[in-house]
Amino acid sequence: MRRVPLALKCGPLCGSLLVLTSCGWGGADQNPGERLPSAPLGVTAAAGSATSVHVMWNVASADPKITRYEIYRGTTKVEEVPGAEHMVDVTRLEPATTYVFTVRARNAAGDAGPPSKPVRATTPAQSSADDTAPSRPGTPHGKAVGSRAVQLSWERSTDDRGVTSYDVYQGTSKIHSVGGGQTAAVVTGLRPGTHYRFTVRARDAADNLSAASATVPVTTARGAADNRGTAPTDFRATTHRADGAYYIDLSWVAPEADGVITEYQIHLDGAPVTSLVWGGTPPSGRSTYSFYVGREAGAAHRVRLRAKLPDGTWGGLSAERSVTTGATGKETNGSAGRETN
Repeated sequence: MRRVPLALKCGPLCGSLLVLTSCGWGGADQNPGERLPSAPLGVTAAAGSATSVHVMWNVASADPKITRYEIYRGTTKVEEVPGAEHMVDVTRLEPATTYVFTVRARNAAGDAGPPSKPVRATTPAQSSADDTAPSRPGTPHGKAVGSRAVQLSWERSTDDRGVTSYDVYQGTSKIHSVGGGQTAAVVTGLRPGTHYRFTVRARDAADNLSAASATVPVTTARGAADNRGTAPTDFRATTHRADGAYYIDLSWVAPEADGVITEYQIHLDGAPVTSLVWGGTPPSGRSTYSFYVGREAGAAHRVRLRAKLPDGTWGGLSAERSVTTGATGKETNGSAGRETN
């Protein structure tokens, strides 16, 4: 069962995001010893459909660290993503049109580096009344390339109007995309010593999506960072009562990851019971969430949670907390709660 977060708290960093946004490129007030971000390398652009282009790049270096990337279509900024991400789908484009894209990195001080080399992509013509999806990609293969990347290949799909792109999935998460003329991809930003299961789907100009290919299992080589730091930290749990019912209130800090974490799975009394997915930009710093557990006072529960990482796998489980509904505690607005570590 999927639930909408009942209580979200953005934390002190949310306000700073507004301060960092500016019309200039920054750098005039750069502090001594700071380096401007480098220009992103390895930028590619490929049409995803008649109205979208998939742009990817390599992570740029900077001190202080990169906080976001800005994607430009010509001289117009069209997208902005957090510094841990290195791909984006630019949508709402015109069919049969050539576009030029560049990417800039901006650091925590608000300074922007130089733009990347420009890359071009041409969207295909819009097909009228096309409701036929491409065929399923055939016979996929995969192998690990060290501890943080895998190489995938598959047999070409067919479509009555032509395949525009191929999307690579880890589980249900889209993590990569290549043009319709390609039948191979290298997926980076993975974790060492981790078992992955990839599938590939073909897309045509009308955004019809094929069935998923057969699953490709690949395990990355082991490394020093095997599954470390993937669990939420500073996890806390309390209970409160409202309108005759009891709720468990959770708060935590997201693990560091190579991308944005948008989904969590909550485990109650040893079993997964619900998932929460942020409807917009996930909060910075501490996150909070409340969920219903019944009307019985004195009910003891154990709770923990884990994050769905940007590579599509589940991270480690947080520390487990024990709570009891209606337990004696400090009264706050008519509600009582207690946390037991």
